[in-house]
Amino acid sequence: MTTYKNIKGIEIKYLSADPPAPNAGQVWYNSTSKVVKGAINGLVANGTWASGGTLNATKGGGSGSAGTQTAGLAHSNRGTNTCELYDGTSWTEVNDRNTATEFAGTFGSQTSAISATGQFPSGDIANVESWDGSSWTEIADVNQARISMGKATSIAGNSLGLLFGGGPGAKDETESWNGTSWTELNNLNTGRRHLSGFGLSTSALGFGGETATAGNVNVVESWNGTSWTEVAEVNTGRQGGSAAGDSNTLGIYFGGGSNLLTEAWNGTAWTEVNDLAAAKNEGSGSGTSNAAFVVLGTVTEEWTVPSFTTKTFDTD
Repeated sequence: MTTYKNIKGIEIKYLSADPPAPNAGQVWYNSTSKVVKGAINGLVANGTWASGGTLNATKGGGSGSAGTQTAGLAHSNRGTNTCELYDGTSWTEVNDRNTATEFAGTFGSQTSAISATGQFPSGDIANVESWDGSSWTEIADVNQARISMGKATSIAGNSLGLLFGGGPGAKDETESWNGTSWTELNNLNTGRRHLSGFGLSTSALGFGGETATAGNVNVVESWNGTSWTEVAEVNTGRQGGSAAGDSNTLGIYFGGGSNLLTEAWNGTAWTEVNDLAAAKNEGSGSGTSNAAFVVLGTVTEEWTVPSFTTKTFDTD
């Protein structure tokens, strides 16, 4: 028999069914199942993917996205410049990007985003454009034109950002955006293209991708605002994956190649969690570890972590 302290005198709710949305820490007695239950904060491991709204125009490999699951942005498709906004249910076409591109690094919010560099029609461009919620404006170019780079997927806006790696070849350069100009910083330890990333300009994670000679790699590097440090590898090395996350300690990595895989990072290790419904090679994703979206073609998938998890207490 389990040993536990006597909690006589503490009142808990006596319910015939679990409450639909309990607060974390709430405890109750379910009279139907005759057990004591409680609610704990939602866990990334319990997140799932579901179908979202259908895009009006195809967003193929190399499209860009920014924002959140309920206020998102997606643009471009292999050399086109179309742009759409998402409200969590449907997509609406808005003003196009000025310069068509693909494989750009895009970050920010639905009303304040940056789309940097990429390729059009076949050569790399240093072009950068800023989105203000209604139109795109060309701003200061990056120092290193590149494609298929990693990015810190901050959803805060267009005043801060980070780009790293990319092609052609397997670049290792890092550039930081301060709202006015780009500054070259310390390089990645392992140059890669088609890599993924999430986080902030001062706290980011870069992972996966391929090198110029070794193909897909499992390498993961953490950025502290000054330098990159190698940390625990992803379980499955792949290129062309998408990502969403909050900092270099919390996020998710999904798709890439023919993979349905989603892996969650907790600051120490990667754990495989629930798969995408369909493979997303070079899809474009944005959001947080708890609520994200990814687009490819005209399809949207949404990642959601429940706000609470019900736990049954052992009272043997």
